[in-house]
Amino acid sequence: MTFNDIFKSSFLENIASVSFLDMALALVLAFGIGLFIFLIYKKTFSGVMYSAGFGVTLVALTMISTFVILAVTSNVVLSLGMVGALSIVRFRTAIKEPMDIAFLFWAIAAGIVLAAGLFPLAVFGSVAIGIVLLVFANRKAHTKPYIVVLRCENHDSELAATEFLKKQVDRCVVKSMTTQQGAVELNVEVRMRDDNTDFVNILSEMNGVSSAVLVSYNGDYTG
Repeated sequence: MTFNDIFKSSFLENIASVSFLDMALALVLAFGIGLFIFLIYKKTFSGVMYSAGFGVTLVALTMISTFVILAVTSNVVLSLGMVGALSIVRFRTAIKEPMDIAFLFWAIAAGIVLAAGLFPLAVFGSVAIGIVLLVFANRKAHTKPYIVVLRCENHDSELAATEFLKKQVDRCVVKSMTTQQGAVELNVEVRMRDDNTDFVNILSEMNGVSSAVLVSYNGDYTG
């Protein structure tokens, strides 16, 4: 082996395996689609606490997936090594919102499709997914479930409050009831007809009702 053979390696040959134009175009489109995914996530978010960091992660994940797949498609040996390296990675961050999983897969899939050179599929596919999410996620607010927490003094005031509540909403289901001496507490799931919440004020002013609280929640109930 001569001195020249040492530098005549596959490493130097792989430098030009992906052209600069392909890299630049793929990463620019990945940034654009990642930003579009971030905006859709921000627009459709309906959880308790919005995380701007997760939105930035979607942009970064799209770009990271793009350049990783670009490297993999340019070298078969590298692709096998990449599979082995990624197989030992473990992520322990809990995903609290089910929709977050969809956005993560969307960002990864967009990056893979861009790196494969299927630019029209990545663009039109992302636009189609964004429209679907906007249509189904931005439904009217009154269709979402709410919890009404009622605190009554006795059984008669409890019956009067629940009967009044049933007339004001489309759906009324008692989730839990706690009874103590001189007090009855109800957690009632309701589906409101519109955005009007004046019935809560009327409930709080009824005879025998100590307090009435309206709480929005995501539909998951534990009790």
